[in-house]
Amino acid sequence: MNSSLVSTALPGALAVIMFGLGLSLTVADFARVLRAPKAVCVALACQVVVLPTVAFFLVTAFDLPPLSAVGMMLLAASPGGATANLFSHLFRGDVALNVSLTAVNSVLCVVSIPVVTNLAIGHFAPAQADQLGLQFGKTLQVVVIVLGPVLIGMLVRRRAPDFAARMDRPVRIASIALLAGLVIATMVADRAQLGDYFFEVGAIAATFCVISLVTGFVVPRAFGISPPQAIASSMEIGVHNSAIAIAIAVSVLDEPRVAVPAAVYAVLMTPLAALVGAILSRRIAGRQTVVGAAEQADR
Repeated sequence: MNSSLVSTALPGALAVIMFGLGLSLTVADFARVLRAPKAVCVALACQVVVLPTVAFFLVTAFDLPPLSAVGMMLLAASPGGATANLFSHLFRGDVALNVSLTAVNSVLCVVSIPVVTNLAIGHFAPAQADQLGLQFGKTLQVVVIVLGPVLIGMLVRRRAPDFAARMDRPVRIASIALLAGLVIATMVADRAQLGDYFFEVGAIAATFCVISLVTGFVVPRAFGISPPQAIASSMEIGVHNSAIAIAIAVSVLDEPRVAVPAAVYAVLMTPLAALVGAILSRRIAGRQTVVGAAEQADR
C-alpha cells in the first residue's frame, strides 16, 4: 500500500469524517441508551466480544500472514460509522438506536481497539510487538484521532445548532466521498498489487462482513429484540468505520500492510450490506404479511 499517499491524505479525511459524526451527536444520544438497555447491551456484546472472536477464528482458518491477521483484528475492533445509520434508514431499522450505538461505540473503541490490537500483535506477530504495540503514547494517539474531532463536532452543534444542522448533510456526503476517494486512490496507486490484496484478504473480508451483518441481526432477535432494532444492530456491527482502522494502521502503528484488510473491507462492505439488508427487510416484511393474514383470518 502506498504509505505516502495514505499518510498525507488520511489525517485530514479522518478528521472530517469524525467531525461530521460529532455534528450528528448530542449528549441525549448517550442518555437514550437507558431507554433500550437490552438492545444496546446485546449489540455492544456482539461488537466487542463476538466479532473479535469470529475474526480470530477466520484469520486462523485462512492462515493469513501476520500483518494481515493483525489488520483483520484491528478492523474487527473498529466501531460502526455514520454509513451504518444510512443503511439502517434504507432498510427500516431503528436509526435512533444506531445513533446511540455509534455514540457509545466511538467512546468504547478507544479502549477496545488497543486491547484487541495488542493481543493480536502478541499472538500473530510477537517478533514485532515492540515496534507495533500500542503502548501508552500510541494509545493516547488513538484517543486523540478518534475522539478529538467527535468532541469538537459535538461542541459546535451545542454552541451553533443552526450551523450544525446546515452542515450535517454536506459533511456526511463529504465523509463518504473522502473515504471512498481515499480507498480508490490508494488502490489505484498500488494497482500492481491490487490483485494480490484481494486474493490475500478478499475472501476473509467478505466472509467476515456477511457474518457480522447476520450476527448483528440474529443474536438480538434471539434475545427477543424487535426487528427494527435488530436491523439497526446488524448495520452498526457489519458496517465498520474502516477509516479508523486505516488511520491507526498507517498513522499510529506506522505499518501500511496492517491497513490492507480495512481498505479491502471498505470496498466490499457497501454491496454486501445492501444485499444482506435487502434480504433481511424482505424477510421481515414477509413475516409481517403472514402474521397479518393470520390475524385477519382469526377475525
